[in-house]
Amino acid sequence: MSKIEDLRTKTDDQLSADLTELKREQYNLRFQAATNQLERPARIKEVRREIAQIKTLQTERQSASASAAKA
Repeated sequence: MSKIEDLRTKTDDQLSADLTELKREQYNLRFQAATNQLERPARIKEVRREIAQIKTLQTERQSASASAAKA
């Protein structure tokens, strides 16, 4: 199962919690990069991509619920 499929099975609250945790990790990674203490530079890209996937999924759900409300 791919990462995006795993995300689709989560509830909105779980996605919000994951997003908060990823943003915290992204902050810490940026801080480590600024102080040259970063062990895995590729992790910055991974975290950024995961944040984008969650935000995209949240937007899809919001637009689906908005269109369902109109119908």
